[in-house]
Amino acid sequence: MTTIPTTTLNNGVEMPVLGYGVFQTPLQQTATHVREALEVGYRLIDTAQAYGNEEGVGQGVRDSGVAREDVFITSKIWVSNMSYERARASIDESLRLLGTDYLDLMLLHQAWGDYPGAWRALEEAYADGRLRAIGVSNFYLERVIDVALLAEVPPAVNQIETHPFRQQDEAHRVLSDLGIAHEAWAPFAEGQNNIFANPVLTEIGARHGKTAGQVILRALMDKDVIVIPKTVRRERMEENLDVFDFELTDADKAAFAALDDPSFPRIFDHYDPTTVRWLLGELVKKQQLGGAALY
Repeated sequence: MTTIPTTTLNNGVEMPVLGYGVFQTPLQQTATHVREALEVGYRLIDTAQAYGNEEGVGQGVRDSGVAREDVFITSKIWVSNMSYERARASIDESLRLLGTDYLDLMLLHQAWGDYPGAWRALEEAYADGRLRAIGVSNFYLERVIDVALLAEVPPAVNQIETHPFRQQDEAHRVLSDLGIAHEAWAPFAEGQNNIFANPVLTEIGARHGKTAGQVILRALMDKDVIVIPKTVRRERMEENLDVFDFELTDADKAAFAALDDPSFPRIFDHYDPTTVRWLLGELVKKQQLGGAALY
């Protein structure tokens, strides 16, 4: 079985550099796919309150027979819980649904609403051991700097859109300076731009006997980016894990870097008013917004 390398977070916790994501996994199939992923060799499972499948993730972990302490579980607090009190209650609910006494990593899913208040709830749960590490997701640089420099406990991770066409080199530089691990969601760009048939990626892969997808994962990890590809097919789970037996050349890495395209549209754009209205609509529907608390 493949041994997945780990990276050391800023609080000393070891996190696998490659994991299994369950975004949009059908609820009734989540437990099965998580069990399969763990059987194949994954040890990092990434879910979120908004996915609605935390319970299935917990069941899949139990069904796998893998010891809880050997599985790194991440979840995320959704915008409807983005205040101190709601975030605090939602942490307990996530633990209940997952059937575990602790989470290895809990992130704030979006940087909207009273995220400073929600961050204080994360800090409390971190202090009492219910969360081994805390971090953020989809926080653009001004927001992540805000939390990193003003909060009592800085984020350990920022999970952001990162793939060949949006490699996030500037964000990576800032995150590295702050001691925050860079984690990629949608490392395959959700299949956009005919990514798996991209000639640069397929040509690199052909030289190493690998697929375009495997080249993407290897290249991102070589840039110190944690990756969480999602699939519901066991053969793809195995393929995505089979990326530690080859090395990219400097020429390969340069060709990969050249795919970065600042004009490539964001999959989920937090600067887009329509997107923000939707997020804030979800927030307002479930809580009454007041002034954001200070750290």
